[in-house]
Amino acid sequence: MRIGIEAQRIFRTNKHGMDYVVLQEILQLQQLDHQNEYFVFVKPGPDHCVTDTQNMHVIEISMPSYPLWEQIALPKAASESRVDILHCTSNTAPIRCSIPLILTLHDIIFLEPRDKQNKSLYQNMGWLYRRLVVPRILEKCQRIITVSDFELHNIIGKLHIPETKMAMIYNGYNEWFYEQEDYNEVYKKYIDDKGFLFFLGNTDPKKNTERTLIAYAKYLENSCVKRKLLMADLDQQYLSDILQRNQIEHIRSNIVMPGYIKNSDLPFIYNAAFAFLYTSLRESFGIPLLEAMACGTPVVTSNTSSMPEIAGPQAILVNPESADEIAEQLLKLETDNSFYNRQKEIGLERAGLFSWKKTTEKLLEVYKEVYQEQHSY
Repeated sequence: MRIGIEAQRIFRTNKHGMDYVVLQEILQLQQLDHQNEYFVFVKPGPDHCVTDTQNMHVIEISMPSYPLWEQIALPKAASESRVDILHCTSNTAPIRCSIPLILTLHDIIFLEPRDKQNKSLYQNMGWLYRRLVVPRILEKCQRIITVSDFELHNIIGKLHIPETKMAMIYNGYNEWFYEQEDYNEVYKKYIDDKGFLFFLGNTDPKKNTERTLIAYAKYLENSCVKRKLLMADLDQQYLSDILQRNQIEHIRSNIVMPGYIKNSDLPFIYNAAFAFLYTSLRESFGIPLLEAMACGTPVVTSNTSSMPEIAGPQAILVNPESADEIAEQLLKLETDNSFYNRQKEIGLERAGLFSWKKTTEKLLEVYKEVYQEQHSY
């Protein structure tokens, strides 16, 4: 097989969820499959995290914008490379493409009601682009991959896609996330002392940042320890607006906001943290859940969407719309040692069920199925 993989953004320095998924799949394919030939299409960038091997070719394509890159440059490059299948990995694909398509549709949040509080131009433009493109490409896809049973049934129910056209493949997590006693002092680049609470929030309303901060204020009111809160990748003005609106400005001195945290530093952050807050309103999978669990860090997560499926029934599952419930579980972790240690064990056991190797083996099966379907006539 000659397989094309769209990986437009993996060479950028500040990678995010979907970038990491396709990057790890590509790296695993380099290790697992020496028989088929791969063509990885990327936009030029500073982080050359994938290099050519004998059967994998990295093809850099320059275009000034995401839509032009995907709609014009990608199908042209894929056609010139004579690929049998083109796997588009980030929710969208070229509308005009004669090559059999496989689409990874991580979620369909962009088809759900829009939260008018989101002021991010980047997120709003991405939302609009996906709304325009996705309905036009679904019929053309030979297979649509998604990342949890929750999202699988959500897509089938809302888009009326035949189940035979769908594939569910769980994500994994990187092998450098594991429990360490000697986790060195990398975390001190971001926060002074270990034993803090860690939250990966941003301005997207689904991340539930505002309610999580209200919960943290309630935790501080009742805690004897009063652990600091490390928040990654969040704008200072956005934080100020939340604190002022909810009259909790007094908690600002307890919050540490270092900006973007490199993925390679995250294992040390998780290991140094007392607990990890993953209190989103909605997630299609939730890789950070597994990363924290694999590091032996207890997780407080939501009882909505895919999070119970990934974290497991024994995890701490809260109503993300209840600040009281979030605060209550943080306090229980802090005051009940046996509960805390049990959550560490539950997380370590649960994380062991997932890996990028398992993800990629299933992905390779999908490639083979689609190829055989195309060549069975």
